[in-house]
Amino acid sequence: MTSNKTSGLAQPSEAALDWICRLIAFDTTSRNSNLGLIETLRDTLHDWGVDAWLDHDASGAKANLFATLPAADGSTRDGLVLSGHTDVVPVDGQDWRSSPFKPLIRDARLYGRGACDMKGFLGTVMSLVPGWCAAPPRHPVHLAFTYDEEVGCLGVSPLLAAISRRGIRPRGCIVGEPTGMQVIEAHKGINIYRCCVRGHAVHSSLTPHGVNAIEYAARMICRIRDIADEFAQHGPYDDDFDVPFSTAQTGTIAGGIALNTVPQACEFVFEFRNLPGMDADAIFARIEAYANETLVPEMRRVHGEADIQFTRIGAPPAMEADSTGALACHVRALAPDAVWKKVAYGTEAGFFQRAGIPTIVCGPGHIAQAHQPDEFVALAEIAGCEAFLGKLVRSL
Repeated sequence: MTSNKTSGLAQPSEAALDWICRLIAFDTTSRNSNLGLIETLRDTLHDWGVDAWLDHDASGAKANLFATLPAADGSTRDGLVLSGHTDVVPVDGQDWRSSPFKPLIRDARLYGRGACDMKGFLGTVMSLVPGWCAAPPRHPVHLAFTYDEEVGCLGVSPLLAAISRRGIRPRGCIVGEPTGMQVIEAHKGINIYRCCVRGHAVHSSLTPHGVNAIEYAARMICRIRDIADEFAQHGPYDDDFDVPFSTAQTGTIAGGIALNTVPQACEFVFEFRNLPGMDADAIFARIEAYANETLVPEMRRVHGEADIQFTRIGAPPAMEADSTGALACHVRALAPDAVWKKVAYGTEAGFFQRAGIPTIVCGPGHIAQAHQPDEFVALAEIAGCEAFLGKLVRSL
């Protein structure tokens, strides 16, 4: 790791940089196990005298971590959660100027996969733990580090269930996704579905006797686009969001085997992002109803086994903080100059809020850098995160 820090900017501690670099060096791309990283964190926390436990997935190859730093009076049940995910997106096909899993400091930035999203936050939190252990705050501090956020937020729900079974009832949560240390008070829900269209294959010279799966998939996609256009034209709207209405789009599609064969199968993946307060299930019901009430009857008039099936891949819920709640008021008092925003991207915050834990999103780095080649986090933002978390925990 090379360094050429800019002296005029706030600088992070060596402990924070060391931890972030250690975490970047673990290739925790979602398709891989995260156990090397998560067990290192657990073992280190145990060495520091912190109660930390793992919650494994069904395969045993991945795990969440939850740790509790007791309050000064020894209490462990309420307090504040600091949360982030341990997985990162792939680097396949990206043009990196440096090795993505060998952290590099250059021009007051720390480069590496996950530097921004979101090992910068995780490493900063870890660097602060020894100080909090030495001088416990008035309320407990919990660490919640998850797996598989990048592929549908798969780890956070099992972790929240495990926390509840242990009788832990946090009063608030900070999810440290990259926000430029601005405060995200609301984000949209993300609803991801796979649609599989089963038609009936025949030679293309006999087209009327077949059911063209690609064509019916195209009609489904057009219906989804019609709903998206309706959102854009008629709302509802929330002008505080960067995109002030709900959206929908199709991301991938595959089908067919040859030009002269009516395709038997086609599948595509689509998403819609709903504003807080909109019923995501009702939006999907409109899409499903078009398939079941309009398209499938047409298809089955030609072939009785034709069908359209949907599978929900992931559904991170929308989040909107209570602007008058204790957590929001406390953060406003600590950071009166912070900008409060609403954004179209999603996080795990909605899961915490749905579990009854007031939540906001705030962390180092910018979302524009997330998932990009030469991903980076500015050193000044790490320093800002250290200052914010230190002040927040001391003031609990």
